[in-house]
Amino acid sequence: MIVTIALLVLVAMLVCGLPVALSMGISGAIGLYMFGGWPVLAGILKTAPLSTANDYEIITIPMFILMAEFVIISGVANDLFRAATVWVGRVRGGAAMATAIAGAGFGAISGSSTAAAATLASTSIPAMLRQGYEPKLACGVVAISGTLAMLIPPSIALILYGIIADIPIGSLLIGGIIPGLIVTLTIVATIAYLVWRDPTTAPVARSYSFREKFASLNRVGFVVILLFAVTGTIYTGIATPTEASGIGAFSAMLIAAWERKLTFPAAWHALRSAAQTTCMVLFIIMGAHIFGYFFTLTRVTNDITTWVGALEMSRWGILVVILIGYLILGFFMDQIAILILTVPVVLPLIYQLGFDPIWFGVLVIVTAEVGMVTPPLGMNVFVVARYTRRPLGDIFRGVLPHVWAHLFVIALLAAFPAITLWLPSTMR
Repeated sequence: MIVTIALLVLVAMLVCGLPVALSMGISGAIGLYMFGGWPVLAGILKTAPLSTANDYEIITIPMFILMAEFVIISGVANDLFRAATVWVGRVRGGAAMATAIAGAGFGAISGSSTAAAATLASTSIPAMLRQGYEPKLACGVVAISGTLAMLIPPSIALILYGIIADIPIGSLLIGGIIPGLIVTLTIVATIAYLVWRDPTTAPVARSYSFREKFASLNRVGFVVILLFAVTGTIYTGIATPTEASGIGAFSAMLIAAWERKLTFPAAWHALRSAAQTTCMVLFIIMGAHIFGYFFTLTRVTNDITTWVGALEMSRWGILVVILIGYLILGFFMDQIAILILTVPVVLPLIYQLGFDPIWFGVLVIVTAEVGMVTPPLGMNVFVVARYTRRPLGDIFRGVLPHVWAHLFVIALLAAFPAITLWLPSTMR
């Protein structure tokens, strides 16, 4: 009864539009008070803030966010899109394909999905519209390409999953590389199919000589530097994810300074933005900790595990049900909140079913990408709409084919866990 009341309070507050952190914190506090009275509630409230921020690996979050801010200042993302356009621009729909490639490149040096969507929206959409692209196609490509930052390291979502699940973050980040490349190729293939089916939606741009193509790569060298500074050092064992995040942020700052973009106002904006985003994430984690303590004391996780173990259903059938649940939650909740709220409950089931937690984490993140572009709370769609002033309905329709393609990728990764697990197994 107490659990039911707490869950109803949580749902009611979320429906009313209260921030996720407050919703989880208040509903968890109410549940704790009903369960053990003021002494239990006071004890949890005293320890929750410290336990939230006392994890050493939490440092990776502000560092990677700061790296993304410095990358945006430096203008590297614009160079990525221009270089990709030079290489694939001759193909029909080439600029849209270049957007997906640039999204993967930006994801490899960012980790923030909304930052990737905002950057791509401000650079690639105007270029595509000038070339005569259908707005629905252009906006849909940008919205879905921004989600790649959730999967390709450094990924804030994977880092949070690793912290919550208490599994190696380095292996998680490396495990996201091959699935990230597959998702990128899927986006490109979906674009190719859409423009083949209706050639009027995208023009054929001019071709470039090999000299122009190789010249365009001069500016992409910074991406390679950041890629090695983060992913390369983690994979080779030179640095831990926490150390790599500091190296990445410092390298991005040096690149911004080299480009003469690191003015005092720009640096202050980057620091303030990174601090605000970090505080938001920590606030959500603290609210989830309070709610999680309530779940632990009431033994909800153990009861769910026992109930699922008694079901007459194969472990793959249970996995499908779990992933469908994540898809549904993605329609209504923020992806970070979903991870923090559900992973402590779902992960014991995954262990019980005999699945690998690293593989499951990557699978959940790919599933969460769908929630970033589906109504009513598709965050990337709202970001693109804000930058382009296009109707939300048009952008949602433009991203729909990519949603179906993503579901195919989820099925592929679920059926073949080695796609995710092979690269982490080769780490030093």
